[in-house]
Amino acid sequence: MSQHVWLIGAGYMAVEYAKVLGGLRTEFSVIGRSATSAESFEKKTGIHALTGGAQRHIDRSKEIPPFAIVSVGVKELGSVTMDLIEYGVKKILVEKPGALNREQLKEVARAAQAANASVWVAYNRRFYASVLEAKRIVDEDGGITSFCFEFTEWSHEIESLDKPREVLESWFLANSTHVADMAFFLGGVPDKISCYTAGSLRWHPSSCVFSGAGVSKTGALFSYQANWDGPGRWGVEVCTNAHRLIFRPLEKLQIQNRGSVSVDSVEIDDSLDKAYKPGLYRQVSEFFLGESGSLCSIDDQLRITDTYIKMAGY
Repeated sequence: MSQHVWLIGAGYMAVEYAKVLGGLRTEFSVIGRSATSAESFEKKTGIHALTGGAQRHIDRSKEIPPFAIVSVGVKELGSVTMDLIEYGVKKILVEKPGALNREQLKEVARAAQAANASVWVAYNRRFYASVLEAKRIVDEDGGITSFCFEFTEWSHEIESLDKPREVLESWFLANSTHVADMAFFLGGVPDKISCYTAGSLRWHPSSCVFSGAGVSKTGALFSYQANWDGPGRWGVEVCTNAHRLIFRPLEKLQIQNRGSVSVDSVEIDDSLDKAYKPGLYRQVSEFFLGESGSLCSIDDQLRITDTYIKMAGY
């Protein structure tokens, strides 16, 4: 890539994006906020990061980059993306969930439409080698007939995270949508859905036990469950007429053949997922090249957020 990219943020995900951008031999500038985060970023990557945040850099810059990647905290995702749109950046990849809430997502989507800008939400699990291989099998089998998923979060770890209260209280949107997005990407977004929630946690008062079912727009039946006040893990399973495909953990793929109870591992070429944060290399490549149409647009994210709000009991 010869075009210049602005990487906004200097935290953990920015470090991972920097590795990918380096692997793609892309010219990029890193724009952090504080001197502390910039120093930490440079120690981890050897790359100098500017300080002061996106708006300060916009005010001082004499160029409008063709691409920007927004990798800041969830609370700031929407405002930073809006600043870039208003500045004139036409292609933006923003970390999930794109904004803190539906209202901010709506503002970003409207601004992008008015400015004729393309904004995509970064759900890297769509680009796992396990998912790509599963899609190949599903296509050969003639499609998915049913699927289920679990998005249990480990409450004992999350409650100690140094996150703003607003982010913790919207944790389903901020984090669990990784699993829901992957499941709906494979099986189709909901056409009909019934959602149930129960319980609460100190850091997530809306709910802590989740269950539901529905029909996707492709006609597949689906169900989901999670219990944030009990043990569990993330997982997705999809069924065709010939196979059950199991992602547990999501990076790995197992298969069960019709008429058999044995579950076998599927060989996948996950070399990129081992060299970089899983899914990230292919996701960034898609952002630049747009060959597969697999990225989640800001409009798609806004539409499905209504479903996410029902699922979470917000």
